[in-house]
Amino acid sequence: MPSYERETRIDAPLENVWAFHSRVEGLETLTPAWMGLRVESVVGPDGEPNPDRLEAGSEIDLSIRPFGVGPRRRWTSIITERERDDGTAYFRDEMVRGPFDRWVHTHAFYADGDRTVLHDHVDYELPLSGTLGGVSSAAAPISQAGFEAVFRRRHRTTKAELE
Repeated sequence: MPSYERETRIDAPLENVWAFHSRVEGLETLTPAWMGLRVESVVGPDGEPNPDRLEAGSEIDLSIRPFGVGPRRRWTSIITERERDDGTAYFRDEMVRGPFDRWVHTHAFYADGDRTVLHDHVDYELPLSGTLGGVSSAAAPISQAGFEAVFRRRHRTTKAELE
């Protein structure tokens, strides 16, 4: 299964970086405008609409319309895990409906003195990868280039917002 990783050091304490990524507003800030993101709904694990913090069990229903072209595409993710320990934190979201056959994104944060190491890891399967056998591996370089552009911007925006 293809994967993508990116790591950046942020000149901000772990608590600040963790808090920023724990809110839907952080997601909205980090998503490039060309993606045409619209948050349709957020429901917390207890059924509460629009929770202040994305906890394990939170469901996020989005739609995207990249470059304003074509119909809006729905994307629903669930925060499946969320842990915070001394000096480390992470959460994982899994797409349950959307444009990929599989999408599991782990957001990890590590304290480094007054700085934070931000590490994103995505495991994914492109649409039709099982049906046509080889589409996923043939398209992997293209998807990697797309992920690189999106995550480079996400990490730069995190630095700009928090440093």
